[in-house]
Amino acid sequence: MRAVVQRVRKAKVEVKGDNIGEIGQGILIFLGVGKGDSERDAEYLAEKIVNLRIFEDEKENMNLSVLDIKGEALAISQFTLLGDCRKGRRPSFTEAAQPEAAKVLYEKFIEFLGKKGIQPKTGRFQAMMDISLINDGPVTILLDSKKLF
Repeated sequence: MRAVVQRVRKAKVEVKGDNIGEIGQGILIFLGVGKGDSERDAEYLAEKIVNLRIFEDEKENMNLSVLDIKGEALAISQFTLLGDCRKGRRPSFTEAAQPEAAKVLYEKFIEFLGKKGIQPKTGRFQAMMDISLINDGPVTILLDSKKLF
C-alpha cells in the first residue's frame, strides 16, 4: 500500500462539479492499494500518517502531527500510485489491487484513521475527481507499507 501525504492549508475534492469533501489546515492523502495488501498495511499507514511530525511548532521545527494541531484530513483513493514506469513509456498497473479488494482496504484505511483520532473527508472510489489544494510548504511525503522507500 502506498500513500502520498501532502501538508495543506486547504483541499477540496469535486465529482462532476459537486463538492464532496473539503478541509482546512491538515493533510491530503492519496492512497494506492496493491495486490497482496492487507488490513495490516492499512493500519500501519494510518498509524504512521496521523503521527507524522510534519507541522511546525513554535520554533518553526517540523515537530507536530496532524493530531497535535487538531488538523483535518482528506483521503483520496488513487490506483495510479502503483503504476510501474520502469519499462517503456506507458505505466503498467498490474501491481494495483482489483477494484473490489482495493475498495475494501481503502474503506478499512478510513476506518483506521477514525480510530486513531482523525475523521477524514473522502473522495469517491473509482470516480473521476478534481482535487484542488494549497500545499503548505510544500511538504510532500511518500510512504509505502512494505517500506520500499
